[in-house]
Amino acid sequence: MATRGQILIPIAITAVIIGVVGVLTIPADSKLAEVNFSNGTVKIDNVTLNVQVAETDAQRDRGLMFQDQLPYNQGMIFVMNNEQVIPIWMLNMQFPLDVIWFDSNGNVVHITKYMQPCQSALETATCAVDNGGGKLAKYVLETTAGFVSKFNITTSSKLQIISI
Repeated sequence: MATRGQILIPIAITAVIIGVVGVLTIPADSKLAEVNFSNGTVKIDNVTLNVQVAETDAQRDRGLMFQDQLPYNQGMIFVMNNEQVIPIWMLNMQFPLDVIWFDSNGNVVHITKYMQPCQSALETATCAVDNGGGKLAKYVLETTAGFVSKFNITTSSKLQIISI
């Protein structure tokens, strides 16, 4: 019968290796202590949000990593150059999110509620990626979990860009 040490030591070594690989695969620009985002305003149905705008690759890679939970009137909008499948990965997030994908006309193409963060080294290896149902999108809006339910956001909802 294997001892506790014979079981736990390989697991601990594996977790450290996975954590190191996870950190090394984060793009260099997203590892900065602080990434600056421009601010904007969007409206979804009748709800106005102040948003951080992620429009460069470095900003999109960093996203809301390491930030504290946002109030319901704030979020982050990812802006792509054209419609594409946009994956969202919850690496180093501090709180769960509701994530909404929109096409170039502001129509909702996919909603994921209560997407859970991945924070530990072991979670990094198994951290789920949500690709918006494989549907093409131009914008992704990340909000604090519960936003979609609180404001009755549905696939009939519409995004209006006020300023970004």
